Amino acid sequence: MIHPTAIIDPAAELAAGVAVGPYCVIGAGVRLGEGCVLHSQVTLTGPALIGARNVFFPGACIGGVTQDLKYRGEPTFLEVGDDNVFREYTTVNRGTLGGAKTSIGSHNLFLAYCHIAHDCQVGNHVIFSNNGTLAGHVVVEDHVILGGLTAVHQFCRLGRHAITGGCSKIVQDVPPFMIVDGNPAAVRGVNAVGLQRGGYGEAAIRPLKQAYKSIFMRGQALSEALEEIRPLALESPEVAHLAAFIASSSRGIIR
Repeated sequence: MIHPTAIIDPAAELAAGVAVGPYCVIGAGVRLGEGCVLHSQVTLTGPALIGARNVFFPGACIGGVTQDLKYRGEPTFLEVGDDNVFREYTTVNRGTLGGAKTSIGSHNLFLAYCHIAHDCQVGNHVIFSNNGTLAGHVVVEDHVILGGLTAVHQFCRLGRHAITGGCSKIVQDVPPFMIVDGNPAAVRGVNAVGLQRGGYGEAAIRPLKQAYKSIFMRGQALSEALEEIRPLALESPEVAHLAAFIASSSRGIIR
């Protein structure tokens, strides 16, 4: 299942059932789990640990050296889970400082021309639309949807079940469960449709809508808003996660 034009370094490890198409290049230190598929002209660079059943479309470059100018050639890493899809010309870079790691979870879809920079931590069940771009050290929690042409500044965090509109400019943390859109981006409301599709009922969504009003609509200081939603957080795990996310933000949150 390896095309004769593919180039595979002897120091790469391929598990059973891996399919490698024409003109692919797999470098030293790459470990591919079983059932992975490389369609054609895919480049995988190590050290990289890549799980099972990942699919790489033409032109994807995964595990490349960081673009950070601080990099001095130290060994850095990439770790990828299972069942991810990397569409055409998606790029993922390894970490920057010695021993640093970029990590991607499982069941994610990265559409064409997406970029995940050095030291990013991406969770599970995320969708990046075309040209979704992460700068370095970005954290993306589970079930995030990145709209097309969204650009995320370094060190930002995107909370779980958040969604960004197309062409959004993200320069602060995106609160979980929210819709953000614009340049610069602003919170537009609770991601109610996304939550419903994710199996959340009205009992979970209603407290988030109440918290949204306190945090984003009344113009009060964040400390006052967090105090106001404290009773909600005691009863709602989703509001508790929202409050904890905001309280732990170092860049500040998009409002």
